Amino acid sequence: MDHIVPVDLQKAYRLLNHGPTVLVSASHGGVDNVMSAAWSCALDFSPPKVTVVLDKATATRPLVEKSGYFVLQVPNMAQLQLTYDVGHSSANDTPDKLARAGVELFRVQGYDVPLVAGSSAWMICKVLPEPRNEQVYDLFIGEIVAAYADDRVFQNGHWAFEKADPQWRSLHYIAGGNFYAIGEAVAADTIRHR
Repeated sequence: MDHIVPVDLQKAYRLLNHGPTVLVSASHGGVDNVMSAAWSCALDFSPPKVTVVLDKATATRPLVEKSGYFVLQVPNMAQLQLTYDVGHSSANDTPDKLARAGVELFRVQGYDVPLVAGSSAWMICKVLPEPRNEQVYDLFIGEIVAAYADDRVFQNGHWAFEKADPQWRSLHYIAGGNFYAIGEAVAADTIRHR
């Protein structure tokens, strides 16, 4: 936990801006759960907000609905199998899915939500209730109330994938158990326009 640093909430949207697969965690009544989600994004800057799709069939969704909180984590290459495993099994059918997937959870002071150890970033979100969106579209909106990142890959408010060990590259789910890892950095000012 030595490398976990707070992220300025005004820059928290940058943790999701590159479109990674996320791990969604929540807790209620002494029950913790984690699932993978490919459909999440930054929604607003101030206050910072995110969206995530949580299907009604998931075991995580009732924990979010009852607690009013969820955490979005940015998993990395070192967590590829874990990310796949928690996304392709349900605690509804496999109550020990977190143990089977090797998920280690921790908490930060001031919030009773589980965070997934080893991730590259964490955003603790308070649900902004939108009942119609939640019921019709499974779409949840959350205000980021605290954000953290691992300083080995997120520095000075920016991702530094090109400087970090490749294990820190974020995952991007395609389909059928296939992911891409984030690629190399390129700047628009280095491209010649024709």
